[in-house]
Amino acid sequence: MAELLLSKGYEVHGLIRRASTFNTSRIDHFYQDEHEDEVGLHLHYGDIADGTNLPRLLSQIQPDEVYHLAAQSHVRTSFDIPEYTADVTALGTLRLLDALRDSGVECRFYQASSSEMYGNAPPPQSESTNFEPRSPYAIAKLFAYWTAVNYRESYGMYAVNGILFNHESPRRGETFLTRKVTRGIARILAGKDEAIYLGNLDAKRDWGFAPEYVEAMWLMLQQDEPDDYVIATGESCSVQEFVETAFRLAGLDWHDYIRFDPRYLRPAEVEHLRGDPTKALCKLGWRAQTGFTDLVRKMLEADLKAEGVELGLSVAMPQ
Repeated sequence: MAELLLSKGYEVHGLIRRASTFNTSRIDHFYQDEHEDEVGLHLHYGDIADGTNLPRLLSQIQPDEVYHLAAQSHVRTSFDIPEYTADVTALGTLRLLDALRDSGVECRFYQASSSEMYGNAPPPQSESTNFEPRSPYAIAKLFAYWTAVNYRESYGMYAVNGILFNHESPRRGETFLTRKVTRGIARILAGKDEAIYLGNLDAKRDWGFAPEYVEAMWLMLQQDEPDDYVIATGESCSVQEFVETAFRLAGLDWHDYIRFDPRYLRPAEVEHLRGDPTKALCKLGWRAQTGFTDLVRKMLEADLKAEGVELGLSVAMPQ
């Protein structure tokens, strides 16, 4: 998101949690030291769980647009730390919206909502589909969704919800399914690992390319009136299909390397998410451009490069 906004000439301010180690690896390629001239990205220490700091920062920065992407976003982990997930993912949104209201800052607000809110609702899921959350994460995101709607309707705030389905890239966290697979293949080929341990292979998801999805987020805040949008490809593939595609591109048989671990199963599974992006196409002029196989290839190539593995991924695959 920051990279996109900088390319559009924005001055970008980001919130970063204090840690004893550097945690800016995903932005190292465009991050500039504050002492350099014409710095476009400014980082401020803070935490969405700290409501006392948010109004001060907002008053200091005076933003025109706020993109609220902060969350405890790992669905399986949310079952293990439900209270923390609720505090950060749900109440964090409330704190930020209330800080905006109290500070008097006039800006446009983007809330990162999630396809996980649909849970067991039958696909395809659109803006009018009923929500049936199946995890503490999804429940927290649903609280945040309705909080954004409530502040829009109650206080006239320009607040939108982007209901994004799975959006992946080589920068995806290493504990998430897609990176776990592509990074695992790279480590296998580098001789560092012998297997990848996964849970449910039957779950189906609508997977898209993250850089295209942040463009949709930006477009939402450029509209005359605030509204909520589903952002998705409109197609879905199973976890097993993702695994098969990645291993086939690498010239390996996935059966030889995938192991089942029940610890990765969710207590309540979401079987099938497939979004209907019709509204985004009609109102934003947005549609996904990157096909499923190309997405897998991009992620696998990046992880192979990171491991120093040279492998030509020229296998023709159906989209």
